[in-house]
Amino acid sequence: MRTQYIFVTAAMFMMALTLVACGEKPLLSDVSFDRLRITPNADRDTDVLVITYNLSRSAEVSIYFEGQDGNHYYFRDHVHHGPSVKEPYQVYFAGVVDGYVLPGEQFEGFTVEKRVLQDGDYTWTVEATDEASHTEQATGTLTIADADTALPELKGFSVYPPVFTPNRDGISDRATINVDLKKDVEELTIYLIGEDGVRYPVAEKEMATRPNEAGWHEFDYDAGVDLGADPPPDGSYTVTMQARDAVGQWTVATGTLTIENGGVPRVYILNGEVEWSAGTVPLNSTLYFTLTVDNDSLVPIRTSGPPPDTVYDSDQNYATLGEYEQSGVFRVGVHCETSPTDHPWRWAVGGPDDLVMDDEGHLYLPAGGRAVVTGGIRFVDVVPARNPQYCYASLIHEDVEISMVNYRVDPVFLRIQVP
Repeated sequence: MRTQYIFVTAAMFMMALTLVACGEKPLLSDVSFDRLRITPNADRDTDVLVITYNLSRSAEVSIYFEGQDGNHYYFRDHVHHGPSVKEPYQVYFAGVVDGYVLPGEQFEGFTVEKRVLQDGDYTWTVEATDEASHTEQATGTLTIADADTALPELKGFSVYPPVFTPNRDGISDRATINVDLKKDVEELTIYLIGEDGVRYPVAEKEMATRPNEAGWHEFDYDAGVDLGADPPPDGSYTVTMQARDAVGQWTVATGTLTIENGGVPRVYILNGEVEWSAGTVPLNSTLYFTLTVDNDSLVPIRTSGPPPDTVYDSDQNYATLGEYEQSGVFRVGVHCETSPTDHPWRWAVGGPDDLVMDDEGHLYLPAGGRAVVTGGIRFVDVVPARNPQYCYASLIHEDVEISMVNYRVDPVFLRIQVP
């Protein structure tokens, strides 16, 4: 590698002599670039050079390049350093400077944070300013050639919906973040950041486009609730997407996302107890139950009918009553071993006095709320081979799960008396 030697001007030389005469060393010395030319294109051949310099005392250091257009492109901008101790400072430079926009360029939806210098000849400057505002500089020339100047553009960046409620109630539980990446990159990251500065990463959804490859990318954000983790606190967040290519160029796109009513639903059949009316019922008679639903979470839980006290015939189910499964809804269900479908008899987790209704007509059991649920099944038929049989209650989170603590709760060994 070639070393570029720095020639100081006569004025700088006289200034240095004056400083020495006063017993003070030059602030900046031994400045060198170990290459006169680099080709920043990530082919691992002359992509990087080493900048070396000494500081005799604390100073703010700037390193910038002046192009033939007269513009200054900063690699370091007033970065504070203490004095060199045993070794001089060394920093690697791969042709990437603070973001800039060329004449006639327009970028919609993203900004350029770091960008490689365009091919051409540049005058570089290493500048140091101490606490007394004394400044010293060293300059030289550098050629950039064969640079990979294609940017990792972030097209079509979007966040939808802008307000979401990650609480597993089946309504606006997820946010989707999309982008069309125009170049293969080394890193594509996305996170939420709030006023407190805490970052919350967002995982990429598995798609035909592989991670970090150019193409359409989709990020599916549930705020961690699906894994049982508490989401970020309610509030407005900045959604930040960053792309970094192999050269070191950075592009950034941002949007906003507001979290409302976020939280993990934690709901139980209180004490795992169900009060059954009997262990034996005559054919065409009704088995009743009573239990208490406890919403021990910080979010309301959504529910739907039929209401408590509803009595089914054993050959009916919730669908025959015009009540169908709804993703995210909680219902109390009863199942017997001879049931033709899974938990065919279902009830809302509270009555009119227990539930609240939102603006769209959805019913919720409030956070911290409890409700007594009753209901019955009139057995109009019997399966002799399974008489008696076990019946049990469950708390169902439809299309989500039946947690083990709420499954097969307090079974009753039921005999149907046949005349």
